[in-house]
Amino acid sequence: MNKEKTIILLAFIAIYFIWGSTYLFNKILIAEIAPFQIAGIRFTLSGILIFLIAFARKVDFSITRKQLLNSYIAGILFLGIGNGAVVYGLKYIDSGFAALLVSTQPLILLFMLWILKGQRIVRKSYIGVILGFIGIFLLMYDQGMEAEISWKGIFLVFLALLSWGYASIFVGSASLPKNQFVNSAYQMLLGGISMLLFSYFVGEPQADLLQLSRTAYFSMIFLIVFGSIIAFTSFNYLLRKVSPEKVATSTYINPIVAMALGAIILHERISFMAIVATVILLSGVYFINSAKSKQS
Repeated sequence: MNKEKTIILLAFIAIYFIWGSTYLFNKILIAEIAPFQIAGIRFTLSGILIFLIAFARKVDFSITRKQLLNSYIAGILFLGIGNGAVVYGLKYIDSGFAALLVSTQPLILLFMLWILKGQRIVRKSYIGVILGFIGIFLLMYDQGMEAEISWKGIFLVFLALLSWGYASIFVGSASLPKNQFVNSAYQMLLGGISMLLFSYFVGEPQADLLQLSRTAYFSMIFLIVFGSIIAFTSFNYLLRKVSPEKVATSTYINPIVAMALGAIILHERISFMAIVATVILLSGVYFINSAKSKQS
């Protein structure tokens, strides 16, 4: 195995297992900090830390106006809407259920590639779509389809999925800094500052960061170091090396990790129907990603 393949493998491992655990830590934080303030603090500090690392290693972090604009767009789509809406949705749904909804990302990305790039859906993908929607129906039924509060969380997560999907396609061809750490740093810093401003102007209660619990501090540190600096940088790297629908296969493992941690630490319920729905949904996602794409 050559060096590039090894790095790609490690990057996939990072987004598979680290992102699955971020649902749990966001769920913990949201009890003490407002959702968009969490995103703003997390990504602003992550961006600053990466710039300090780049400066210490004498990495060139110069950027053109076009790259700066593209970094801002990617930061808002990925981190502002894509991350912020999911964190906000955790006020209404369990972390495990949120992760299961996010596992539909390949389905949504598939349709977006079809609409935006002319990539037609083949027979295997149709089977995957049917299985995916059956899985989602069972998940929503298991959580209580009549509960309005659940639908609000579901809407927020799917809004995030649309934003994340478009950003994944956008980043694949946009002019951005070649160094992946620098690329991630600009996206996180610009997206984080925007979220802090948004949090303030929409009137979110601003938490006193000196009065947080130890669990909250630990959760924030984990999200900054592992969820942002390591996993998000790995994600940006993969978008440049492999197709976006392959990168979206991180959602195969994320729900399993999130549900396991949610059950062990937060004592969230995992029903038999949720397990059946998970198998059906992930089978659908597998069919979609194993199908060969066709250009129309």
